[in-house]
Amino acid sequence: MHESMNKRLEERLVRYARVDTQSDDSSATVPTTARQLDLQRILKAELEGLGASDVRLNEAGFVLATVPSNVRKAAPKVALLAHVDTAADFAASGVKPVVHRGYDGQKVVLSGDPRVVLDPAIDRALAARRGDTIITADGTTLLGADDKAGVAVIVTVAERLLADASIPHGDVRICFTPDEETGTGIGHLALEQLGADVAYTLDGEALGEVTYESFSADQAVIRIQGVAIHPGKAKGRMVNALTLAAKLIGLLPQHARTPETTDGRDGFIHLVHMQGTAADVELTFILRDFELAGLEAHGRALQAAANAVAELEPRAKVTCTISRQYRNMRYWLEKDLRPAELALEAVRCAGVTPIQVPVRGGTDGSQLTERGLPTPNLFAGVHNPHGPQEWASVEEMEKSVETCLHLVRLWADQAPPASKKA
Repeated sequence: MHESMNKRLEERLVRYARVDTQSDDSSATVPTTARQLDLQRILKAELEGLGASDVRLNEAGFVLATVPSNVRKAAPKVALLAHVDTAADFAASGVKPVVHRGYDGQKVVLSGDPRVVLDPAIDRALAARRGDTIITADGTTLLGADDKAGVAVIVTVAERLLADASIPHGDVRICFTPDEETGTGIGHLALEQLGADVAYTLDGEALGEVTYESFSADQAVIRIQGVAIHPGKAKGRMVNALTLAAKLIGLLPQHARTPETTDGRDGFIHLVHMQGTAADVELTFILRDFELAGLEAHGRALQAAANAVAELEPRAKVTCTISRQYRNMRYWLEKDLRPAELALEAVRCAGVTPIQVPVRGGTDGSQLTERGLPTPNLFAGVHNPHGPQEWASVEEMEKSVETCLHLVRLWADQAPPASKKA
């Protein structure tokens, strides 16, 4: 059984990774890219072939399915979610997965670009996976194991549950989501469509990781409108928006509030996009912090920089617009820790020491939890996401499958919410 599951997980991740599913945060369509549907159609057909019930691909690009309950008593309905889209941070088209069986613990030089090296002396997670089957891309693209490793884990969980009636479980809802990387996808899924009492995203990294605390997040857009004129006649008249944008960036804290200078529980201000001309520039920032007070402080720092630039050059028009994205799931989960506690117990049942860490990011679970569906995040065996050094361990994915199987069994012993008891 171990060897069979290992091969299935490897085959699935390799197959899914080859499908380009990159999302686009500049698109207003739902989903943001049609190519995400290429994988969703594959997954729909695969779940149907495994014998899942109620399989459908809805108008917003979500694949939904059910593994029906095999226990007689009423039990909570558990949803397992993973996202199919890949990040826009790096090339994601033409992914060539490379399988490294029996990883020997040495540096891994990727064949497509020998400058891209996985070094266990730097990557402690990789150093711990000697002997595993490691999957990478070839160095010219990201792998997309974020979150296709999670997708492969969930399909394999569904396969096991449908084939093995000895594992007790209530209804298990399967959901593959688009546009997690843009933060816009899960908002198009009604909780009634998901139909679950508790949910878990399979979108974590380290072996044994259970996350029930995430960043709180806002987005900020600063627009600087200068004064355009022919550069030959510009003296005393031109106001260069690009120059003012550079001054604004220089006003921001550089050594305490950027991603590259923070870790642990530190928040940050991150400039993610800048476009424009000497006449008009738009800068997009993401603001992240575990505490609302810190998030608000980041917003004030940005607003202060925008005000300073406006005061420096009164002829320019400078605006700063801050919009809410998501909030730390801890604010809701700490009111009832049972979803997290059962996840920790499931990890232990799989023979793994659980790790409780706040995630320096967000998942679909952040928004679902805020909307009333408790949704911690579980490990799926992916490391170094969003870049060419991304890799996944098949053995860690296998432990993720085992964790999910124990988790649905544990939930089968729990009483359903009072309003949903049979």
